[in-house]
Order: sequence, then structure tokens, then C-alpha cells
Amino acid sequence: MTGEMKALLRRQGNTGSRIDRGVHPRSIRLLIAETQRLIRQSLRLLLEREQDVASVIEATDGHEAYRLALEHKPDIVLLDIDMPDLDVELVAKRIHHRLPNTRILLLARYDEDSRIVGAMQAGAFGYILKDTDWTDFLCIIRAAAHGEQAASPVMPDHVVRAVPGAVKHPHAEHGNLIASLTDREQEILACAAAGRSNKEMADQLCVSVETVKTHLHHIYQKLSVGGRVEAILTYLRAQ
Repeated sequence: MTGEMKALLRRQGNTGSRIDRGVHPRSIRLLIAETQRLIRQSLRLLLEREQDVASVIEATDGHEAYRLALEHKPDIVLLDIDMPDLDVELVAKRIHHRLPNTRILLLARYDEDSRIVGAMQAGAFGYILKDTDWTDFLCIIRAAAHGEQAASPVMPDHVVRAVPGAVKHPHAEHGNLIASLTDREQEILACAAAGRSNKEMADQLCVSVETVKTHLHHIYQKLSVGGRVEAILTYLRAQ
């Protein structure tokens, strides 16, 4: 059993019998598109224990995820960001185009992955890190299923980060936040928004990778964000 699934099973605890207030029994239909069989099947077993989950369907790759999404029209698609056959941005775009009411949540290993932003711009509703606590994992799914922005004070910080529409600052303030950055920091943030890695930015700007990391750290502090994805989303909203 992988470390990810051991952690997931440990965190699952006794949440299986609990229904959140306002959630109707057997109301959420899910599609899990995950390349690793053990993770996919374990997620299905855990989710099927939840009383507000009506059905859980499995897909092994991007093509199957798209086909099954059109066939079953789920409320939520949990989409592995590491699809081997199709780019995750393309899968998200295709599903969102045909099923605009279906919420796509990306499953990612870490929130520094630039593919998250591309997939969210293509139509994904948000993302969930694979080391997320099980209770918070369920909160994100339930919030997304109801189209909520997950900005309620009762939600954990990373649940707020899971939904692109949930922002910590009013839209009018985004420009001021970006303006607070130095010219070099804005240049690095623009490169990050373009999907460049730290190494690519370092080569382009003729600096070391450590210098890029230092600039990014300062950017996160000034924007009051938790990482690369949030910083890029703040930058894009300011444009």
C-alpha cells in the first residue's frame, strides 16, 4: 500500500456515518479519474461509505474520464493531474465544455504544480492535495457539489484555496497587491503565470534557482498567499 493511501486511511477515521448539515442523503454523484488503481479503488470505497454520496464511478485515464462523464453526468469529477494519455488541461476543458454544471476537482501532489492553474483556467473548479485530511477532503467535495465558493469562516484555509472563485481580497485590491511587488518580483510572477519552472526562470533572468526561490518567497509573503498557485491566480485576476 502506498504512503498516500496509508495516510488517507488513517485520516478517514469515523467520518463515514456523518452527514453535514444541509446535505441531502445520497445526493452527490462522483467520477474518480485516477491512474493508480489502489488510490482510485480506495477512494471509491471510502466515498461510498458517506451517506450523502449516491454513486462513485471509476476511470483509469483521460479518454475514459471524458466518456464516462458524458455518459453519467456526475456532480463532481475528481481528476488526477497526472493523466498519462491526455493533458489534464485538455480533459478539464472538454468536460467543462460539454458539462458546465459538473465541478472538476484536480487531485495534485503539491500546490506548486503550474498545471493546476492551466486546468483551472480551462474549467476546473478547484484542486485537492493528495495529503489533505480526509474530513477536509469531504468538505471540499460537498462545498463544490453545491456550487459554494467555500469561503465560509467555518472552512479551513486550504478549502478556501481549493475554489478559484474564493479569494482572500476583493477584486479591486488585486492590482494594488501586484503593485506592491518590485519590478523583478512582478517579472518572476509573470514567468510563473506563463508556466515556467524555477529553473527556466533562472535561465531566462540569468540568476540562480535559489534567487528565484527567494523572490517567490517574498512574493507569497507580500500577497498573503500560501503558494505558487494562489500567487498566480492573484496575478491573473489583476490583469
